Amino acid sequence: MRIIPRSLPLKIYRLAKEHYFDTGTLKHVAVTRTRFKGKMREMAVVYREEMERVVLITIHPLKIFQKTNRIKSGRWKRI
Repeated sequence: MRIIPRSLPLKIYRLAKEHYFDTGTLKHVAVTRTRFKGKMREMAVVYREEMERVVLITIHPLKIFQKTNRIKSGRWKRI
């Protein structure tokens, strides 16, 4: 639907310096800036940790104030 390259979610997860725990979904979120559709955008990868592996669930571009609002509201806790 968003035409995201298959390698991008893993790249974001590995390179992200920002990792959060989403208290609303009980999932982890990795956030980094990367080139997407010709622009530098903040992208989020939602994942869960299971024993000794990580399962990537979804990826999406963040809207302008989406990250800030979730941090301020306490929904995302930095890890």
